[in-house]
Amino acid sequence: MTDELKIRLGTPADEDAMMEVAIKAHHENGIMDLNEDKMRGMIKPALYLWQGMCGIIGRPGEKIEGAVLLRTVQMWYADSWILEEKAIFVDPEFRSAKGGRARRLCEFSKQVADGLNIPLLIGVLSNDRTKSKVKLYERQFGPQTGAFFLYGGQTGHELTEQ
Repeated sequence: MTDELKIRLGTPADEDAMMEVAIKAHHENGIMDLNEDKMRGMIKPALYLWQGMCGIIGRPGEKIEGAVLLRTVQMWYADSWILEEKAIFVDPEFRSAKGGRARRLCEFSKQVADGLNIPLLIGVLSNDRTKSKVKLYERQFGPQTGAFFLYGGQTGHELTEQ
């Protein structure tokens, strides 16, 4: 594997670049209007390794090719911890490049969950390329457990503006 495809832990120095990636992800898959302060409030603690982490493909100080935002949370009915994937996103510029960036980010997520010895909750909520995303996740995580439904809305910023 080449250096640029190694996944590194995000650091506070990655905050602005992670925000750029997150905003791009919102444009593709967001359901509601963007609140950058709220978005930053989810990303920033993970960059400090506080109840989460960011796995990043790309060298420090350079454009992020792909990233995953993982947070440790408790389900609303339990005290046990679970690793929740908030977003996996590969920049469109790097989606057709060799190396399987999305697959590598999935593998990273599994390694983190295994290392913490807690379950990983990960899903696909998208109206764009949904079938291919589900197939990728089934290859990485096994059979799906349930499904998402969205009534009265669509994912993707461009879709919600029309």
